[in-house]
Parts: sequence; structure tokens; C-alpha cells
Amino acid sequence: MMLPRAKWHKSVTEETILGAVARRRSSLEDPGFCLACGLEHGGIEPDARGYECEGCGEPQVYGDEELLMEIA
Repeated sequence: MMLPRAKWHKSVTEETILGAVARRRSSLEDPGFCLACGLEHGGIEPDARGYECEGCGEPQVYGDEELLMEIA
């Protein structure tokens, strides 16, 4: 289950998400973010939900497009 937006790590901002979407659309990057610790992950499908974070172990890694829908 996705953390409520108010509890997202402070580094996961609208600007960060929009930047990740732009990078993915113009490169081979597939960024995702851990909402718990803020770690950026590579190789994450755009619609990924609840993947386990390699940094903190929480199931809070989401793809950039999935996060884009949350901030829209």
C-alpha cells in the first residue's frame, strides 16, 4: 500500500517526478523512487507499485508514471 503523500520522503517532489518522466521519455532510463527513504532506483517499470527498496527494505518503490498519476 502506497504511503499517503504527506508521508513521502521530502526528496520525492513533483519536480523530481516530472524530471524522471522527462528523462525516461528521452533515454533508456527507467527511474522509480522509494517513498519511504527517497532512494532513486533504475530499471523500474513506469507502472511499478510496491517494489521492495534495496536501501531501506520497505515495499515503497513506485515507477515514475505511477507517481505522476498521484500528483496529477
